Amino acid sequence: MAPPSAFIPTIDIGAVRGGDTGALKAVGDQVRHAFTTSGFCYIRNHGVPDEVISAAASAALDFFHLPLEEKQKSAPKESVRGFNAIGRTTMYGAKNPDYKEYYQIGLELPRDDPAVLAGQPLRGPNQWPSGMPRFETALTRYFQEIGACGQGFLRAVAVSLGVAPSFFADKYDKPLQRTQCVYYPPHPADTGDELFGVAPHTDYGCVTLLWQDDVGGLEVQERSGAWVAAEPVPGTLVVNIGDLLARWSNDRYRSTPHRVTNRSGRERLSIATFYDPDYVAPVDPSHLGLGEGEAAKYAPVTAGDYIMGRINASQKKPQTLA
Repeated sequence: MAPPSAFIPTIDIGAVRGGDTGALKAVGDQVRHAFTTSGFCYIRNHGVPDEVISAAASAALDFFHLPLEEKQKSAPKESVRGFNAIGRTTMYGAKNPDYKEYYQIGLELPRDDPAVLAGQPLRGPNQWPSGMPRFETALTRYFQEIGACGQGFLRAVAVSLGVAPSFFADKYDKPLQRTQCVYYPPHPADTGDELFGVAPHTDYGCVTLLWQDDVGGLEVQERSGAWVAAEPVPGTLVVNIGDLLARWSNDRYRSTPHRVTNRSGRERLSIATFYDPDYVAPVDPSHLGLGEGEAAKYAPVTAGDYIMGRINASQKKPQTLA
């Protein structure tokens, strides 16, 4: 199925893994176009093996098909790792909670890791459902592969912004990568227009890398206000920037509202990865270069403080996360 319009371009990112600087610049030019127009793109030749994606999707569906009481045994106890039931998250301005379930994992860190001992939110060991070793194996492999994809993609982002390809590397020593398997039941027939799988929002962080099944339902808002479908395209991932990268780029790049509505009558599965920097990584627009006479629109922040502020605001029952 072809992309719905040129509003969401498709970029072959195979060159990010090679040493051809000219090819990398060409990818960077396409990234710049995408992120100054729609804020979204499809990427192909992304390097995540098909078998890794298939294994993760299959294991995720096995989990989501369990009875609710069994899934609730994996509800988050710390670090927001584990199963989150329908009603957990409400986007800002939405009338209803998102109609989705999700299971979140992050960078596996032991309890004696310095970042954990320092009390950084979102840090710690993952929580895994008991008796499902295939789930842990498949999701761990996917987490690693999609992280490598994100690392390569950021080389093109850096070049697109006029800095060295390695600019982001030292900001991702212990990334705040969160990978979520997201399960969308079909919307009940009697619901109106105010029920969303995910209500309209912009993402909080740097870049999001999304695998989606063939059901569809993701929509992106054009500048005119119209919504266009980000149709599933075999062999690709959907990538968009978040508010943190928009801020970092001094608004050269735009973070675009998007939403999910599952009116297909079928279950929908996606795997979203929020590929964000270290908690203490400095986010300062001046580090990405300002034009002559251009002032930074935003004060420096640390990546983690900014992201946590946004996460806490989206939770139906904000909690202290450790």
